Amino acid sequence: MTMPETLLFWITATVAAFFVGATKGGLPAVAMLSVPLLSLVMSPLEGAALLLPVYIVSDIYGLWIYRRSFSRRNLYILFPAGLIGIVAAWLLAGWTDDDAVRLAVGIVGLGFVAMRMWTRIRGASEPHPARVPQGLFWGAISGFTSFVAHAGGPAFQIYVIPQQLPKMVFAGTSTILFALLNLAKVPPYIALDLFDVHQLRQAAILTPIAVFGAWIGYRITQILPERLFFFAVEAALLVLSLLLIRAGWPMG
Repeated sequence: MTMPETLLFWITATVAAFFVGATKGGLPAVAMLSVPLLSLVMSPLEGAALLLPVYIVSDIYGLWIYRRSFSRRNLYILFPAGLIGIVAAWLLAGWTDDDAVRLAVGIVGLGFVAMRMWTRIRGASEPHPARVPQGLFWGAISGFTSFVAHAGGPAFQIYVIPQQLPKMVFAGTSTILFALLNLAKVPPYIALDLFDVHQLRQAAILTPIAVFGAWIGYRITQILPERLFFFAVEAALLVLSLLLIRAGWPMG
């Protein structure tokens, strides 16, 4: 498999890698824009494979920051469930065409935006415990969508946000969970022949951009008002999701 080498590809890949790093630097949800952006110029699964090495290297930064801040119970529930979702996505990969994946990624993006809006409308409520049945369901969904598009965040947030964890514990649990799931995706990606030397060279070029994005993300987190930032991210994700749904929707 050979990745495209056009100016448009490098522009979108550079922005996507920057978003990956920015998330590891503390800006949640930015990486949700990465695969939808790449999906406009290439196969969604190929875009996910291109970014996987970038994610894994960037995970090192996040793991160091949050090595002492995470919820063990949530990880015990969500990681095994996420593995089930990864295996399911692997087994179904050959049955799903690119347009179907584009449509799924777009729907996931819209679901994320809708969830954020509903959370604001509903307002504060009593914290929920980390329940096993719900965790297994949302964890499996998170693993599945993470495999096809690195879009496991919405399902994770639907399950964890109601628990009202401290900010650092929430961020650390997310970082550690997806670092583990990213490593778990490597064998099935290899089995699906999604890696080759040319693609790994492209990922190596993009990795320093992600590291720079992590540094910028940390700085922006310190100075940018949270409401303004999330409004911009959600607006961009909404537009990209609608474009992907339009691109993936069956015509006639």
